[in-house]
Amino acid sequence: MAEFTFYTVAMSRGQIARWALHEAGADYEHMVFDWATRPENFKKINPMNKVPTLVHHHGDHDHVVTEAAAICHYLAETHPKAGLLPDEHEKAAYFRWLFFAAGPLEQAVIAKAMDWKVPEERTGMAGFGSLDLTLGACEDWLSENDFAAGNRFTMADVYFGSQFIWGLRFGSIEERPAFKAYVARITSRPAYSQANAVDAKLIEEAAAKA
Repeated sequence: MAEFTFYTVAMSRGQIARWALHEAGADYEHMVFDWATRPENFKKINPMNKVPTLVHHHGDHDHVVTEAAAICHYLAETHPKAGLLPDEHEKAAYFRWLFFAAGPLEQAVIAKAMDWKVPEERTGMAGFGSLDLTLGACEDWLSENDFAAGNRFTMADVYFGSQFIWGLRFGSIEERPAFKAYVARITSRPAYSQANAVDAKLIEEAAAKA
């Protein structure tokens, strides 16, 4: 048995977790299904019945990790030799942008996609304020720093960066020079190409069966 079992749907946020698995060099096997054919026992593993979900077979125990950002950091912690954790001077930015992406940024992008209107006087209650405000904060940082934690790639970039990869691809995030340059940097990594190739093949196979 592999050390990790990875539950995913090919065209989903599971792509973020797969990239993290490849960056970490994790020993994993995947369980791939589609939304209509999720196995009956999956809801026992993740009561939310969603992917990605990672199960770490650790000695006599199985540890379940859900939420893509948590999976990313968990893999960095369990694979310290991969060099994806922040050093003491990078920690503040690492956690800042990892949680910013999982909170305000993703919420703002979804709010736009769902056409949710936040009254101007209630933007503080929304947490993300507005999409323009969140993107402005990211643009300011990426205009002066190559990566989420500063001048080198860390696991925070897998999650933070995925928001821009997907956002620019599907038009949910407007193209700005700092975002395009950032996406070019992170997608040139071998682990990204390897993970992306696996999911691209799965998506192609699923389309052929449809």
